[in-house]
Amino acid sequence: MGVAGTLEYLSEVLSSVKKHKKKKQITTVAVKIRMDCEGCARKVKNALSRVKGAKSVDVDLKQQKATVTGFVEPKKVLKAAQATGKKCELWPYVPYSLVAHPYVAGVYDKKAPPNFVRATNDPAVAHLNPVEEQYTLMFSDENPNACSIM
Repeated sequence: MGVAGTLEYLSEVLSSVKKHKKKKQITTVAVKIRMDCEGCARKVKNALSRVKGAKSVDVDLKQQKATVTGFVEPKKVLKAAQATGKKCELWPYVPYSLVAHPYVAGVYDKKAPPNFVRATNDPAVAHLNPVEEQYTLMFSDENPNACSIM
């Protein structure tokens, strides 16, 4: 191994050290947090804006929702929200149209914002089975061959 081989080896070692550094991506973290007034919203916004990597913080008092955008991790955002002393959890809702059976006991939530239901991982609730899908398409307004009895 000559001088050229040694330089090549050192170059390879130094370049491999740089490859291990992982770049963080911008993420959006939504938190459901109990807020009663503008003072509570201001307290939550100040606490969440202090999270390392937070670029913007939006607080929606009507939906009881705080959204943090930036180079943040959901666990750190949730921990900062809990430090305010408010009852909070990661945003548990999805749009009504994304769930096949929105009125099932585990999904329907009276306290959910309008047009939202709780998210679920249960495949029986989240997706239509082939028979249900066939019936849905049979009576769909978008299907030109659908039943016209209605």
